[in-house]
Amino acid sequence: MSTRPFRILGLQQVAIGGLDKGALRKLWVDLLGLTPHGTYKSEKENVDEDIVLAGAGPLKVEVDLMQPLDANGRPRVHEPALNHVGLWVDDLQAAVTWLTGQGVRFAPGGIRKGAAGFDVTFIHPKGNEQSPLGGEGVLIELVQAPPEVVSAFERAAAG
Repeated sequence: MSTRPFRILGLQQVAIGGLDKGALRKLWVDLLGLTPHGTYKSEKENVDEDIVLAGAGPLKVEVDLMQPLDANGRPRVHEPALNHVGLWVDDLQAAVTWLTGQGVRFAPGGIRKGAAGFDVTFIHPKGNEQSPLGGEGVLIELVQAPPEVVSAFERAAAG
């Protein structure tokens, strides 16, 4: 394995799906106290989501509360309920290039703007013949960390 040209910095988000994001919001906002931050809706991605935050500053973590626009449509953002995890990466393009060379399968769509405005791409939950390595059943979002997030993680690591 060649030298990895990127670093995973930390958790950027957890995406949770259900048929009714109102029930998710009651738990995550009303009862657990996470802070509402925004919304995102996409016909192409079959999603209507509320973005809420745990923590503050550059090390905050998003919790995306998602419901499908069409319960019978795809992608099925509510199945499984823990839809995906997002990881901050310091160099998304280098990560994609290197991981592809290692046999990692990415979901269709390539690098694109995500719901929070950052460049993202997804590691497919399952490998295939051409790209045998996947997320071992978990959809993994790689998220380009902005400079303030990279420096905050560097400061935290320096202790």
